[in-house]
Amino acid sequence: MFGGKDHTVTAVRRNDDSIEYYYAKKPKKPIFQKLKKIPFLRGVIALIESSGLGAKHLQFSSERYEIDPGEEVQNSEETSKLQMILGVAVVGVISFLFGKFVFTLVPVFMAELFSPWISGKYPQIFLETFFKLILLLSYLYVISMTPLIKRVFQYHGAEHKVINCYEAGLDVTVENVQKQSRLHYRCGSSFILFTVVIGMFVYFFFPTDPLWLRIVIRILLIPVVLGISFEVLQATNSLRGIPVLKYLGYPGLWLQLLTTKEPKDEMVEVAIASFKKLHEVEKDPEIGMKLHHD
Repeated sequence: MFGGKDHTVTAVRRNDDSIEYYYAKKPKKPIFQKLKKIPFLRGVIALIESSGLGAKHLQFSSERYEIDPGEEVQNSEETSKLQMILGVAVVGVISFLFGKFVFTLVPVFMAELFSPWISGKYPQIFLETFFKLILLLSYLYVISMTPLIKRVFQYHGAEHKVINCYEAGLDVTVENVQKQSRLHYRCGSSFILFTVVIGMFVYFFFPTDPLWLRIVIRILLIPVVLGISFEVLQATNSLRGIPVLKYLGYPGLWLQLLTTKEPKDEMVEVAIASFKKLHEVEKDPEIGMKLHHD
């Protein structure tokens, strides 16, 4: 999947070796457009939009992958009742928020278990952050070992390679793309790590006792941490050309060693197809309407 200024395109290789596309236009609701111009708030809005769009694209790819052309209708009938009631985009947003709640609150309870031995505001926050990092890294490592997620992470690496090739000013060919790094500064994986680190510093300004207040504060601070982390991600990307400051983005790049894998040539071909199709759609939106879309 690639996203441009106004459009998003996903390419899927079918089991008959053909490539199929899914197109979605980025939402342009007036209220969201105004909010996206406000620093710290724009990151939260962007995440909500990307979660909804991502869910749509992911559903399309999961319906088409390894299913014979012509059988999509039968597969679409198996859509969950929750998706039928709320819509795929809303389910995607809910899933994102649920995951964020889990990774925010579980470390709080884990740190609290050690309060008889490690007490005090700052030690507890450091311990909470430590558990959050361990939980995040362990989760990513475990899922990256499964065949399905490994394949997803390979395509993730292919996306990054294509972008790096394009930004390097090279012809976007399989050969040139495969020579590029699978890591990229603007990746969402970097954003996830920033939320952990930024969260720790934000928590320093708030109490940790009693436990119920700590939980409430953590929930209320989720959009604050997300908003600040988004701005930090944008800043590290803009500073990557400066010799010393470029290292600020390195921790996020290291995390991508887990969330991306080296892709095969045929995966790169699909990523290139999606990238080029997006460029076509950006120039002529009517092309997008001829592809699969909602």
